[in-house]
Amino acid sequence: MSYLTIRDLSFAVKNQNENKQILHNLNLTVEQGSFTVILGGNGAGKSTLFNLLDGTYPPTTGSIALNGQEIRRLPLKEQAQKIARVFQDPKFGTAPRMTVLENLMLAENKGKTSLFHFVAPKSVTAKYKTLLAKSQNGLEERLNQATDTLSGGQRQALSLFMATLQTPELLLLDEHTAALDPKSATNIMALTDELVRQEKLTCLMITHNLQDALTYGDQLVVLKDGQVAATFDAEAKEKLTKEELFPYFL
Repeated sequence: MSYLTIRDLSFAVKNQNENKQILHNLNLTVEQGSFTVILGGNGAGKSTLFNLLDGTYPPTTGSIALNGQEIRRLPLKEQAQKIARVFQDPKFGTAPRMTVLENLMLAENKGKTSLFHFVAPKSVTAKYKTLLAKSQNGLEERLNQATDTLSGGQRQALSLFMATLQTPELLLLDEHTAALDPKSATNIMALTDELVRQEKLTCLMITHNLQDALTYGDQLVVLKDGQVAATFDAEAKEKLTKEELFPYFL
């Protein structure tokens, strides 16, 4: 039985008094603990799919079930606890005027009803330093700096740590390296792969980077015109080339 089941998912918006269909009866299954890469050209429906998965929009028709539960029937608070998303823009997902430490504490206490203070004992600070050192970009030395003073790569690494602190049931990575320089993007992808594998997260990642699509993930899903155009499991993906993926972008 699949962990994430998307059945006959459609989504349309009104455009000049007409319905513009963005997703067309999309079907997809994802196993628990798998890393699925979503590839497709502009307008393929990738971000719209994520907006439906995290409850930003309700589907026009169809269903999305996560671990046997229909997502749109869950309270928003419960959706936020189960599903984490990292966006393309490094400025999203963090509080800019709060310190790195405060952002981490906020993320770790997300959804908890008890009040907490932004004063961390030494043991917590040490735990965060060890965690941040995995980014290999000096983030562990900036615990007491405001987030808006960080570089794009550091801020995106922080967003990734914050999204995974509570081990979400579903992690959505929405082109989370697209706005970074090549070195930072490479570091973030290595960190992503480490966290997903280590925590056995069920993860979906949107990318336009063909090399990343071939390098990472257990499953590759190609979207075109709002539908699943092709799926490749780990074995099939190993034999794929960039040239074989080009026609899906035409």
